[in-house]
Amino acid sequence: MKAASISRGLLRNPPLITLALVALVWIVAGLSLRGFAAVGHLRYILELSAIIGIVAAGQTLVILVGGIDLSVGAVITVTAILLPLISPDWDPTGLLGVVLTLAIAAVIGLANAMGQVFLKVPAIIMTLAMATFLQGLLVLIAGGSAVSVTNEAVIWLGSARPFGVPAGIIVWIAVAAAVLTAIHRRPFGARLLALGANPLAARLSGVDVSRTTFAVYALAGLFSGLAGLLVLGMNRQGYVGIGDPYLMTSIAAVVLGGTSILGGRGSYAGTIPGAILLVTTTALITVVNASPGWRSIMFGSLILALLLISGREAQR
Repeated sequence: MKAASISRGLLRNPPLITLALVALVWIVAGLSLRGFAAVGHLRYILELSAIIGIVAAGQTLVILVGGIDLSVGAVITVTAILLPLISPDWDPTGLLGVVLTLAIAAVIGLANAMGQVFLKVPAIIMTLAMATFLQGLLVLIAGGSAVSVTNEAVIWLGSARPFGVPAGIIVWIAVAAAVLTAIHRRPFGARLLALGANPLAARLSGVDVSRTTFAVYALAGLFSGLAGLLVLGMNRQGYVGIGDPYLMTSIAAVVLGGTSILGGRGSYAGTIPGAILLVTTTALITVVNASPGWRSIMFGSLILALLLISGREAQR
């Protein structure tokens, strides 16, 4: 009887399910694949997961209010290309360029919110249009060529190992702590869930819908920009399309963690293991020398599953 109640409790806690699945995959892969369980390899998986996890932090906030951000990949690309171009040579630390780039990323998020609040454009259309606009703008700016980075702050961010831990993982821990606190320990989180569950009831209850929308999309832009800095620091160059792979994975990580694609239910606590599971799966595909097409099949199957789940939730 007690075992049955524990099982039901686990099934009602998607973050725990995702975390258990990550642990299971790591154990099985570690026992069956040579070198997979090595500390260096697992640390590298977490370092790659940090990028997806940071992007998915903003995506989680947006999805919780019933929206979606299809411009996160383009914002990452904007960050990776613009930072080397706008970092002043007279600043040896590179911090000014980082601040300016993150500010631009946040402004892009605010523009997404403005289209929804003032023009009443649906989130999926507004953010898709923004992504298309940014991609075209970047082609004109970069001309299709890669841009190398000399910014010391970004190079440090992509290569530093304080106490043996990659800087990207440390940044992810800080972002995760801030987002989890905002969702579960502040009134802001209650407003997000209320707005996602029932926008009309939330508005009648006194929730400032416009202000909340601006906040979540600005944070989504900011976190995407931060992820772009990590990508740039790790690759040492930015080019058009460098952020494209992170659009689908950010959405997938959110939903794998148990957050409803329709909004109003979920937590970033599930997104964290969701990001790790995605990177681990990709690493397994690489280790076993499977065709890269399996990654597309995996994401396509996930999208289909999301549509089926969303349909059932809408009927309820």
